[in-house]
Amino acid sequence: MAEVETSRIASFDGTELAVHRMGEGRPVVLLHGLFSSAQMNWIKFGHAAKLAGAGFEVIMPDLRAHGESDAPHEPDAYPDDVLAKDVAALAEKFDLTDFDLVGFSLGARTAARAVINGLKPRRLAVIGMGLDGLSGWDQRAAFFIDAIDRFEEIKRGDPAFMAASFIKTMKVDRIAARLLLQSVSDADPSDLAAALTMPTLVLCGTEDRDNGSPEALADLLPDGRLAEIPGTHMGSVTEGALGDELVRFLAA
Repeated sequence: MAEVETSRIASFDGTELAVHRMGEGRPVVLLHGLFSSAQMNWIKFGHAAKLAGAGFEVIMPDLRAHGESDAPHEPDAYPDDVLAKDVAALAEKFDLTDFDLVGFSLGARTAARAVINGLKPRRLAVIGMGLDGLSGWDQRAAFFIDAIDRFEEIKRGDPAFMAASFIKTMKVDRIAARLLLQSVSDADPSDLAAALTMPTLVLCGTEDRDNGSPEALADLLPDGRLAEIPGTHMGSVTEGALGDELVRFLAA
């Protein structure tokens, strides 16, 4: 397997982000999901290695307040759309002009917002995402904020138990994560249709409708293509089929 190299970059406001890189060739930026990390979503289950083996340079930031990146506690460090701003800063730092962009869950939301804000990847892949998940964040955010606020009292059987368990496993900074959850911006369907004009893969687990209908999202986009892999929202990212589908789509 190709070696992973990790460096740190200063984002638009000086917040430092850890960036993990693997392979050589066309750059592809991979954005992980909420409370996760590049290691958990992309490296651990072999997806990054498959892309590197197919001739890509894989660039995997840990999002702000995640993984090895800074997790500031100051509210000013979380302006609206902060994650999309971080992705734009990363693209500028690495001089990315001809590149592809992939996001899972929160990373998919971030990728879509970055494109709406002006980023222009050659190809885009949004994983674990449906139309409702891009245009109705408040309810989803409220669920996770509640899990953070009740973290110490949540027991097995509580609807928030799995979220709280993942927060614990990933050693998430709950103060920073709570601030981050309030900074995520919705994407209006008309803005999605107008901005996401590049070939876009909507990839979802067969048992995953956590973020609404992937079919509706693929139908909305001018060049949307729907593909399914086995699994639930959290389970699908562990499937080898995810890496295979990304290679198939991005290598075309």
